[in-house]
Amino acid sequence: MAGFLIGAASGGAHFWLLSRFTRAVTGGGLSGRAALLGAAQFFLPLAVLLAVALLRRELLLTTGVGMAASLIGCAVVRFFIKRTRERGEKRDA
Repeated sequence: MAGFLIGAASGGAHFWLLSRFTRAVTGGGLSGRAALLGAAQFFLPLAVLLAVALLRRELLLTTGVGMAASLIGCAVVRFFIKRTRERGEKRDA
């Protein structure tokens, strides 16, 4: 259970970093801030999985599953929130 919670927390953080990175790149090009966000979102899963592998090897699989589940869950929730807002705007117009 602890591995899944570690994975879910780092997956949520990874999704947040990834969304900020894509917003920065699509909004204004590749700046220093965008490059920093890109590097952070790239190395976060590597750092978490490496730390879990070195400290508690038996939690590695559940950590990976938690990360994947969290990323997918965050993406699905964001999709439905965005879709609901777009439908609300179309009704108002």
